[in-house]
Amino acid sequence: MVEKRLKLVNKLGLHARAAAKLVQLGETFKSEIKISKDNVEANGKSILSVLLLAAPVGTELTFSIQGPDEEDAMAAIDSLINRKFDEGE
Repeated sequence: MVEKRLKLVNKLGLHARAAAKLVQLGETFKSEIKISKDNVEANGKSILSVLLLAAPVGTELTFSIQGPDEEDAMAAIDSLINRKFDEGE
């Protein structure tokens, strides 16, 4: 299992479009993806679960990924968040 804390740096945080991109990316991996914020855990492959985190800009999320492609999944998620979900702000 790999675990990493990532800070949301895009100006709108984890809004619907960003959450959808995160979930779509997560679904491309076999590993289980869990996202937690303030002791609330979300399934990283469920749009509703991710949206319920209500994470604005500056929020730190903990990603816990376990499975055969966990390292690749973490690298891809880290990249997506650091690229501000490709929103071109």
